[in-house]
Amino acid sequence: MATAGYSLKIVVWQKIKNLILDDCMEEGEWKILILDHYTTKLLSSCCKMSTLMSEKISVVEDLHKNREPVPNMKAIYFITPTEKSIEALINDFRKKNQKYKAAYVYFTDYCPDNLFSQLKTTCSKSIKRCKEVNLSFLSHESQVFTFDIPGAFYSIYSPDSKDKNDIMEMMAEKIATVCAILDENPGVRYRKEYGNDYSFTGNNAEYLAHLTEEKLANHYKLAEECNIKGKTQSQLLIIDRGFDPISSILHELTFQAMAHDLLAIENNIYRYEIKNDSTSKEALLDEDDTLWVNLRHLHIAEVGDKIPKLVKELAKSSKATEGKVTVSSLSQMMKKLPAFRKQKAKQTTYLTLAEDCMKHFNGIVKKNVQGRTGPSRWN
Repeated sequence: MATAGYSLKIVVWQKIKNLILDDCMEEGEWKILILDHYTTKLLSSCCKMSTLMSEKISVVEDLHKNREPVPNMKAIYFITPTEKSIEALINDFRKKNQKYKAAYVYFTDYCPDNLFSQLKTTCSKSIKRCKEVNLSFLSHESQVFTFDIPGAFYSIYSPDSKDKNDIMEMMAEKIATVCAILDENPGVRYRKEYGNDYSFTGNNAEYLAHLTEEKLANHYKLAEECNIKGKTQSQLLIIDRGFDPISSILHELTFQAMAHDLLAIENNIYRYEIKNDSTSKEALLDEDDTLWVNLRHLHIAEVGDKIPKLVKELAKSSKATEGKVTVSSLSQMMKKLPAFRKQKAKQTTYLTLAEDCMKHFNGIVKKNVQGRTGPSRWN
């Protein structure tokens, strides 16, 4: 579905802006934005606080933390339709301690009837708007999304699992929201398992494919435009982990995957120390950094060659400023200095990151050569 130069993050932000922020904004009026744990991660994956400020959001609050009442302001609730989140919303509008003037409620996906009825009977007078926006995934990168279901692997594959069907239903629903955000109704394909004794629900790819097809059909059938969207040219391919079980236990040697596999990188933040400098530094590995985007999918051996070349180019550009010093040349040199320092700092960061990766990997290889089997992340 994604094409070159196509950013899922931008698409998600535009949907949030159009379906939520623009939907309830009045000229000159500022509002408070209330998020739960999931929507906090969802929103932070596609926009910054400065962007929200430009949309007249005065403050962003956590639904599940204690908050000071602001009875003269309206609040936008962007939350998941769970019992915990809806109970917290209801508590904000109890008669004796109503926190906000009014509420504009937007759910990430379908709200169960029993929870919607509970909301309707307790605080309907305070709710000015209530909608489902069908946005239930995290845009991790421009062409990568996740569902943030860490226990899914166990639930689907463990023989002791008791919630496999529920997890598969949830995943199908979330896949459907991805397609809806991209305005796609794809043909759903899956890897057929021949010659096995699996039941229909035992073939995970087939099971999820059929559930996804149903969710897509229901979504476009219930669309507000009342026009059933026909199949588009895109294809959705669902592959079971059993298609390639070996990759999950091998160390990946491309730069980004290797760094996350071997180093303690949290929230895309890499912490490190430079040689001969005891101070700790940190770098954010994200798509705002063009150099990182160009390096991240290269094999580690290519990264080692690429960065020194960039350093040499930088050195050449600095030498070009030498020679006869004039007021004009000095002015140009001063203008380039901040960018020069920033670029040099980035290159130092990625050299250090590559060295750290190789140091950890070589340690694993040495350990395996001394009597263990081939390098795997379980050693």
